[in-house]
Amino acid sequence: MQIKEYEKVRSLLVERLNIDGNNVVDIDETLDSIETQLISILDSENIIITRRNIDKLVKSYYDDIFGLGPLQELLNDTSVNDIMVNGTSSLYIERAGRLIRLESIFKNNDQIMRVAQRIVAAIGRRVDESSPMVDARLQDGSRVNIIVPPIALDGCTISIRKFKEDKLGLMELINFASMTPEMAHYLSLMVRVKANIIISGGTGSGKTTLLNALSHEINDGDRVVTIEDAAELQIQKAHVVRLESRPKGVDGEGNISIRDLVINSLRMRPDRIIIGECRGEEAF
Repeated sequence: MQIKEYEKVRSLLVERLNIDGNNVVDIDETLDSIETQLISILDSENIIITRRNIDKLVKSYYDDIFGLGPLQELLNDTSVNDIMVNGTSSLYIERAGRLIRLESIFKNNDQIMRVAQRIVAAIGRRVDESSPMVDARLQDGSRVNIIVPPIALDGCTISIRKFKEDKLGLMELINFASMTPEMAHYLSLMVRVKANIIISGGTGSGKTTLLNALSHEINDGDRVVTIEDAAELQIQKAHVVRLESRPKGVDGEGNISIRDLVINSLRMRPDRIIIGECRGEEAF
């Protein structure tokens, strides 16, 4: 099916199903409805495809309308850690620490923009020419960065750092040979005596993983305040207050920076303050 045909059929599907992309009640029932209407539309438009391709189209339209389009399958793949969409020209994933280039799975830039708009709409933000950059997160906690034209010259760019359900402790890091027992013991002591700790490193080097592991060593009775651009820390303690910065709105107002949150957190009677990003005024 050609791109124009795909988009036309999609528009007709949305119209016939009377949906807004957010009101799925039963997945099987929705898939059946899509298949019924899809076959009817294909007949009326004189588009001939095989039964096998119809099944693929049903899944594709379901993901496109209700999920995150072609990215949904990659998000469901537990072996994939990162997803990087560079417009329609290329797509990369990270699997087992290696970057792998895949064939582009998006038909055009409009399809990528639909995915981007769906991601940011879920958290009450927008991304367009007037607000071309945004940090967001998916429902499962995965972190997303989106940049759109004119800032992104090759089309809408989406970078996803997937949420990991496994919560590693220092012992697991020792078993993985990520650190020595002596290093783990030293870091555990530093956390318990409430020393100031800075964790730094390159992208994908394990900063968040180490921070989450160190959080296991925090005293159970401590009040912990976390401050992030996009919440992704998994602090395994009962008394945790999570704060998240907010960018400027369309009117140029409403910005709340990490520095603002750091200043405010001092009035919240914290035992621990954990700053997810430290790369601006908050460093002071």
